[in-house]
Amino acid sequence: MVPGLKVFLFLSLNLLQEVKSSMVSLSNNGYEGVVIAINPSVPEDERLIQSIKEMVTQASTYLFEATKRRFYFRNVSILVPMTWKSKSEYLTPKRESYDKAEVIVADPYLKYGNNPYTLKYGQCGDRGQYIHFTPNFLLTDNLRMYEPRGRVFVHEWAHLWWGVFDEYNRDRPFYMSEKNTIEATRCSTHVSGRIMVMECQGSSCKSRKCWRDSKTGLYEPKCTFIPNKAQAARDSIMFMQSLDSVNEFCTEKTHNREAPNLQNKMCNYRSTWDVIKKSADFQNSSPMIGTEALPRPAFSLLKFKQRIVCLVLDKSGSMKFGNPISRLTRMNQAAELFLIQIIEKGSLVGLVTFDSTATIRNLLARMTSEKSYLEISANLPRQVGNGTSICNGLRSGFQAITSSNQRTSGSEIILLTDGEDDQISSCFEEVKSSGAVIHTIALGPSAARELETLSDMTGGLRFYANHDVNGLMDAFSGISSRSGSISQQAVQVSKNLWKELIYGTVLVDSTIGNDTFFVITWTIQKPEIILQDPKGKKYTTSDFRGDDKLNIFSVRLRIPGIAETGTWTYSLFNKAGKSQLLTVTVTTRARSPTTPPVIVTAHMSQNTAQYTKPMIVYARVSQGFLPVLGANVTATIEAEDGHQVTLELWDNRAGADTLKNDGVYSRYFAEYHGNGRYSLKVRVKARKTATKVNLKQPNKALYVPGYVENDEIIWNPPEPEYPDNTDTSVAGRVNTGGSFTVSGTHPGGDDTPPGFPPSKVTDLEAQFEGDHLHLTWTAPGNVIDKGKVHRYVIRMSKHSLDIEEDFNKATLVNTHFLIPKEAGSRENFKFKPENIENGAKLYIGIQAFNEANLRSEVSNIAEAIKSIPGLGTKIPTPTLSYCSDLLAFISVLALCFLFNKTVGYIYNETSLHVL
Repeated sequence: MVPGLKVFLFLSLNLLQEVKSSMVSLSNNGYEGVVIAINPSVPEDERLIQSIKEMVTQASTYLFEATKRRFYFRNVSILVPMTWKSKSEYLTPKRESYDKAEVIVADPYLKYGNNPYTLKYGQCGDRGQYIHFTPNFLLTDNLRMYEPRGRVFVHEWAHLWWGVFDEYNRDRPFYMSEKNTIEATRCSTHVSGRIMVMECQGSSCKSRKCWRDSKTGLYEPKCTFIPNKAQAARDSIMFMQSLDSVNEFCTEKTHNREAPNLQNKMCNYRSTWDVIKKSADFQNSSPMIGTEALPRPAFSLLKFKQRIVCLVLDKSGSMKFGNPISRLTRMNQAAELFLIQIIEKGSLVGLVTFDSTATIRNLLARMTSEKSYLEISANLPRQVGNGTSICNGLRSGFQAITSSNQRTSGSEIILLTDGEDDQISSCFEEVKSSGAVIHTIALGPSAARELETLSDMTGGLRFYANHDVNGLMDAFSGISSRSGSISQQAVQVSKNLWKELIYGTVLVDSTIGNDTFFVITWTIQKPEIILQDPKGKKYTTSDFRGDDKLNIFSVRLRIPGIAETGTWTYSLFNKAGKSQLLTVTVTTRARSPTTPPVIVTAHMSQNTAQYTKPMIVYARVSQGFLPVLGANVTATIEAEDGHQVTLELWDNRAGADTLKNDGVYSRYFAEYHGNGRYSLKVRVKARKTATKVNLKQPNKALYVPGYVENDEIIWNPPEPEYPDNTDTSVAGRVNTGGSFTVSGTHPGGDDTPPGFPPSKVTDLEAQFEGDHLHLTWTAPGNVIDKGKVHRYVIRMSKHSLDIEEDFNKATLVNTHFLIPKEAGSRENFKFKPENIENGAKLYIGIQAFNEANLRSEVSNIAEAIKSIPGLGTKIPTPTLSYCSDLLAFISVLALCFLFNKTVGYIYNETSLHVL
């Protein structure tokens, strides 16, 4: 790529850092280090802390019983915000923080519902990001549709910690079983209840039995399964943990493989207990023996403190290298951006530089005004030294904190270096005992390989930056507050041009504009600058300020008040007489603390990878806690040698994507280019169609519509109806996903990656259209999810186990005329199955083959029922044999005469049998 103009837009937002390193450990069957964090926007309420304690205590006993005496909660930390009053019982956090918490307590954005849910978008068995409870859920005692709260916590903990999925399905609450019975989607089928509809006119409501749709063979859309309050069934927690009798996960013996739920789809029809048994916790523990009472969880109350950050920056001899300007200058440009525009007001910031020795340039100073930011940035290093001692730099960073009468525990160190240091491991124990969080920035390919160990052992972030200012600015802007406060996380939008006279635009949408800076950098000579706001007001070169003494080729302009909403235009005239690299950087913060902007966070499925295994790129686009749909999301992955791969990420339930329309965009990555560090950046922009905020959350506890008690249906209040997805603005966002490392490639990095088969089809759907069966799915790729497959093999059977267990023995479908499309395209295929009687059910699966004849896994199993003929469109839920009843519906009589035989129905509380 020809170097040119780079425009960066950083937005400081309310955001959870997606790359999480949990502090939770398992010791003698007890979970330790669980963190429950309260969002700073939640008003102070002591009842909230008491409710959390009660919930966890109840959950601990329930978890112990559910896991057959294997796991419980030993100790839990509750983090209260800085905005709450200080109390003697509130301790200072160590490495506990909001952004690393297993559970967060916060009001929902747009105030829709109190659904407890888990942010989870990985594969089966992968841990989730966090559990979200609302204050109202924790403080309201009449939420019968969810309670008891401790049981809900265990349901969500299984999502978060063991990577299992729900066993209900709101979109497909009923299905036709292989026994030709209609079943409620549940696990296990031993859970009994009634199938009813509640109809309301004004304030008057009544229950009635469900109609059966003759076209689908299933019940009408509003039909609901109402469980009996008194049950014999003991499982399953991932279906309906609120039932008194339910205290187990579904096992291999009780698992319902037919249910069309996410657990079956994502975990290849394995039971939740089977997935849990494969977890590292289970494999490394044994059930507790004895009859002693389970110890109650111990609770620690921690209160967030002011942010303390010390920059520890390398000024060794190698920092003088670089073209056209030195690494030292680029580091200073990015560090100044962090100090003046990224770090939050009120924070305490110090500065240390190091080569073979280290110097404290600034003890901690409170960032209260522009003057305080400038005083530290003026002390950024101007000369390089000799040698590299990272441990000396860290020790001086700790000293800068303690000499300012602050504790290193819970403080942050931002460590940047480009050099090797074979002594870095000598201070690992000091780092561990300090309690500080170390964020590392590796600059260039020669930076010490142990840097990532420092980040991993302390829960810090890890970044890799090549030699240009782009990567360094990405890294510094990604290190925001860990307290959960609004206006913290940085997001970018960028363009690249290379001209003598450069024009560009930056869109400021209605959710941002507070504390807005425009920064210009150059490599040879300061350009002439013209900036114009959406109302026509102009700013010129003389309005931009800079520090000529520091000589970092940079000037900036702070927009007074709130920046105008709309398109800002700029032009830069290069007066250097020859080409130079110019950058325009715009930083801004949320316009209002109550309206969060759209943000993007990105990370890889793991921090380290083997050359022989693909990884997954994840990017979550959200506004508040709600997912944003319909955006164009691309990821750029750069290797140490500068080689780049660009991928369009998908939110369509295809390939690596778990759920459709959950705001998480993903894609497989396997185009490795040598060993070493790789960096990830994700860009988001609006498509031609409007982007939407999705008001529904997956992976949540089931909203129970009611119960059957003493042979009477007791309805809960109806679940709030969520409005349609609302429009939102995506002017353009970019964020860094940190770094990851790859090993196992051949020397030189120019070898071809090993052969990977096409990815598994995960969204196969089937529907009869007359006598023809219509199949749709998203095309996989020749190599995982890129390119075009060579051919498809489609098989069908009247029994799902034929597809699951021995695909090659199922009936082969003729696909001679099926020409595969490019990966990500929507495939459509119709064929006419032979000898399929009316009312029959078919199961269908697909395998994809590439040119090397490597085959994908068998797809999800789609099912289709051939329409039941009838004159009407509705058949009432029967309670007796209808063909002998003179009051039977004409449609059922038609069935009887059509087949010249008796067609009967037997109805019980959970299913309808067609005989």
